[in-house]
Amino acid sequence: MRFATYSKYNGALADAINLQDLLDRLADFLLQSGFEGGPHFHPWWGWTGDSEDHSLDALKEALLQALIESGQLTPEMLRELRGEGDGDEDVRREIAELLNELVQKLVDEGYLNLNQPPQVPGNHVEMPGSGMVDEGKEAAQQVEFNLTQKGMDFLGYRTLRHLLSAIGHANYGAHDTAQLATGIETGAAPRPYEFGDTMNLDIAATLERALARHGPTFPLDLDYPDLMVHQSEHRSSCATVLMLDISHSMILYGEDRFTPAKKVALALSHLIRTQYPGDTLRVVTFGDRAREIPLGELSQAKVGPFHTNTAEGLKLARRLLLAQKKDMRQIVMITDGKPSAITLRDGRVYKNPAGLDPRVIRETLREVAACRRSGILINTFMLARDPALVHFVGTVCQMARGKAYFTNTMTLGEYVMRDFLRRRSRRVR
Repeated sequence: MRFATYSKYNGALADAINLQDLLDRLADFLLQSGFEGGPHFHPWWGWTGDSEDHSLDALKEALLQALIESGQLTPEMLRELRGEGDGDEDVRREIAELLNELVQKLVDEGYLNLNQPPQVPGNHVEMPGSGMVDEGKEAAQQVEFNLTQKGMDFLGYRTLRHLLSAIGHANYGAHDTAQLATGIETGAAPRPYEFGDTMNLDIAATLERALARHGPTFPLDLDYPDLMVHQSEHRSSCATVLMLDISHSMILYGEDRFTPAKKVALALSHLIRTQYPGDTLRVVTFGDRAREIPLGELSQAKVGPFHTNTAEGLKLARRLLLAQKKDMRQIVMITDGKPSAITLRDGRVYKNPAGLDPRVIRETLREVAACRRSGILINTFMLARDPALVHFVGTVCQMARGKAYFTNTMTLGEYVMRDFLRRRSRRVR
């Protein structure tokens, strides 16, 4: 559709844009990782000029790129951005006001929040090798945005939908087991009530039993032995800890491996919350040290420091899982490097990034054995094929009776989701 009215921006183009599709295109930008220590910090050579900021200026540039890629700008706008136009100030103003309107809509819909009102005294859009719209770049750079919980939920939903569509039809629901219980869904013939059962009475069977014992009398003499309850399949619950490697290799070497891992975490969170309400998901990051991060802070998580303290990550994950009374407990570990650090008894961190240090491996496998004794399954998703990592993960799988998956950033989510759904569709004996 062509909009040729440049005298005054009327918002018609912004209203015609699907905001959710636009947000979906911005997912990688909104979840971008970067290095711990600041947007211009690099672990090896310090400050760099690579910008990974969350300024309003950067958001507008990302919005403009998404609009260009989706073909939602008018031909006049595209010519002006490519530097092929006549320098029409009306067209520039319309582009700037369109971006302002889209930012305002994202804020009004609750997907983003700003540390200042979105109306700033100036606008800036600049495309490499093209024209620009610049009336106040410094002001736009001083306003920062953050992804809200609603925004994270939406990105989790969209990621999950993409992953499930890639897998095909997924019959996911509660976790089936071989036992019967007195729950809400009817799944078997009624049986006499026993103390401790859910009082989910089968009214027809209860009345039939009372009539058979006393005959058709009125009032009906209903006694304790007459009570019959529905039986339903017992649904098991599962506690999951997602362990995310945040060593610097997750973003070095020209590939961001951490942002796709964060998207997988959001998709898992959405799946568990909507389809497995009795389940839990906790997220543990492990670099030099391990720590749990709330899902609400996942979008802002960054990689670093350098090393891979897998042992402390497993120890923390095991403690979180054992604190929950669930039928199943599992660890989903996403990593691209072999263990290179452990935490000593006095709190210091022993590091050896050169290779498979026997001391580091011994302590890490000790934690793997502790997980197995606690009945915790460990499934590992490897984003690299380093022979040392392959050998280590193979040992982990043998000890913990888990599985190892070789994957990459493009197929990581599909592999994790397949494993997760397969684990839950299997009957627990």
